[in-house]
Amino acid sequence: MPVAIVGATGYIGGRLTRRLIETGHRVRCLARSPEKLQGRDWASHALLEVRQTTLTDADSLTRNLEGCEAAFYLVHSMNSAWAQYAEHDRQLAVQFALSARRAGTARIIYLGGLGETGPNLSPHLSSRREVEVALAATGVPVTVLRAAMIIGSGSASFEILRYLVERLPVMITPKWVNTPCQPIAVENVIGYLVGVLARPETAGGVFDIGGQDVLCYREIMRIMAEELGLKSRWVIPVPVLTPRLSSYWIHLVTPLSHAIAKPLAEGLKNPVVCRDDRITHLIPQELLTVRQSVRAALSQMAEHGVETNWAMAGPIPGDPDWAGGKVFSDTRRITMQAPDWAVFRAVCRIGGANGWYSADWLWVLRGWLDLLAGGPGLRRGRRHPEQISYGEALDFWRVVDLKQDRRLALRAEMKLPGEALLEFGIEPVDASHCTLQQAALFRPRGLFGLFYWYAVAPLHHIVFGRMLRGIQAEANRIACGPARLNRATLRR
Repeated sequence: MPVAIVGATGYIGGRLTRRLIETGHRVRCLARSPEKLQGRDWASHALLEVRQTTLTDADSLTRNLEGCEAAFYLVHSMNSAWAQYAEHDRQLAVQFALSARRAGTARIIYLGGLGETGPNLSPHLSSRREVEVALAATGVPVTVLRAAMIIGSGSASFEILRYLVERLPVMITPKWVNTPCQPIAVENVIGYLVGVLARPETAGGVFDIGGQDVLCYREIMRIMAEELGLKSRWVIPVPVLTPRLSSYWIHLVTPLSHAIAKPLAEGLKNPVVCRDDRITHLIPQELLTVRQSVRAALSQMAEHGVETNWAMAGPIPGDPDWAGGKVFSDTRRITMQAPDWAVFRAVCRIGGANGWYSADWLWVLRGWLDLLAGGPGLRRGRRHPEQISYGEALDFWRVVDLKQDRRLALRAEMKLPGEALLEFGIEPVDASHCTLQQAALFRPRGLFGLFYWYAVAPLHHIVFGRMLRGIQAEANRIACGPARLNRATLRR
């Protein structure tokens, strides 16, 4: 019988899917945007089945859960800018539990959050508890694993920690810097999630999971600095920094927005330490220390082996509906003496540490302006220097369309008075020539949107004109170099 996963497009779900397949489980991924899984190297595995569904469609959800022996529920909201996110999560959990009961699913497995019980629990951790109760409300046995900070390449907590330590030799922090925490390596989290499937006695149980060490956040920062090869950081705790102020500071220094950082910052006031070790006897595995976890994460980043990251999760609205309003465009075409696959690879290298082929200082300036306006800026970078997939973040863009050797479309997530797309279309002429069309599209919102377009239009020749020529030069380099021998690898 297959195992269902809701949340396979997220940070934990993507890694869990791989591990389940590797251990011989049949996996059924239920995804709102199945296209987000197409770029994974396990997407075409014989043991994998992907079905499109949403948690709000009860009939579709029930139908797609039928025949599954267990279902992993790995869904939760992190956007504190939406006041109703906790109630929304609770309602989704209730709907999922009802559908699981109707479908005859034997058990639900949920990854929640560690933390003391009672009124002092942060809103985010309280929401996790409410989801636990909602999932168990219909009588389907629920296995709950509660984790504190998850240390792994690309996790939100790890990225906050890394950027703070890298960029700030002196840190003025809230009092939570002395709060005890029991972090756990992402590989140990996956080990427990997979392990409970083979232990039926875990059904209906709640288990705390953590790594070897119990440390305060100050000590974790010290270890991070040492593993990064940096000098000791000065950490000065003060009583006046609220979670809201902390979230804005995190927004300025790290890739996470203040809306995501705020619930994380609120939770840092709560001690998050395992209160029992039952799970270590039921599912024995080698638990990593904080230092080992940080070292493994940094090693994966250095080797470009980041499998999933925090920015992958969330809805993908797709291309904007351009009907019903004025759309400005800057469209450029060029015929290149390079094959389509080489041009496509050159196009897919934009963003992150690779830069934008021209006027990088203008992109950096735009990123800082966006950051000050509350947007993501350029700090999200990209997961891998060469490979991208549907739904991934590229700096302040999101991949909303991707067709091998033919098309890449990016939707702007920067703060804008309108909607913007950046599209690249490739048309082969013959085996060694193709035409690349590059289009920047913008639908203004109000008078300020019109002003914005006319203000930046004079810079388009510098930014987009040089970008096109830069892509051409890179495509020629790729076509003439040893990379042409690896076309099969690129297509995978």
